[in-house]
Amino acid sequence: MYKKLLKRVFDLILAIIALPFWFIILVIIGPIIYFQDKGTIFYNAPRLGKNGEIFKMYKFRSMKLNAPDFRNEDGSTFNSEDDPRLTNIGKFIRKTSLDETPQLLNLIKGDMSIIGPRPDLPEHRELYEGNEERKIEVRPGVTGYNQAYFRNTVPWKERIQNDIYYIDHLSWWLDIRIFFKTAESVLKREDVFVTDKDNKSNNNTGL
Repeated sequence: MYKKLLKRVFDLILAIIALPFWFIILVIIGPIIYFQDKGTIFYNAPRLGKNGEIFKMYKFRSMKLNAPDFRNEDGSTFNSEDDPRLTNIGKFIRKTSLDETPQLLNLIKGDMSIIGPRPDLPEHRELYEGNEERKIEVRPGVTGYNQAYFRNTVPWKERIQNDIYYIDHLSWWLDIRIFFKTAESVLKREDVFVTDKDNKSNNNTGL
């Protein structure tokens, strides 16, 4: 009942309640992003959704225009506090997770859930092995089990197995625990950035 219906109802209710507060963030953050390099405010990233459907995930743009794409050895996106691609405001919104707040629009559209596996890039589906495609059995989340308890400290393949654990144990109580643990880690700004620069590699697929 919760997984099939109530989870979606709760997503919509909370997103609609949060929307006016997000508009305030947009009015403050949006012009700062634009005037730093006269670029677009949003970054619309293609991502894998439920059952493999591709959707546009909305974020505030935190990187400079035409920034190159860095990847870790496992194919996941490179993320570091001293990343030269980040704008000044980009560093701040990454640290505070404000760059993720436009995903309220994805919640309302039904692309995402508040809690769920973080969505992968479309090309990552080709790298799934064994049971890893189970990750796309549910809507991806704005936050999830990995983000709450590990942030960016575990490899991509391990994150997928954590996502499958979440799917197998999905419940109202688990979502509540993840929600408050996420809030705690965001407020403490724990493990926001990956510090191992040696894991990055270049490709042409975009961030």
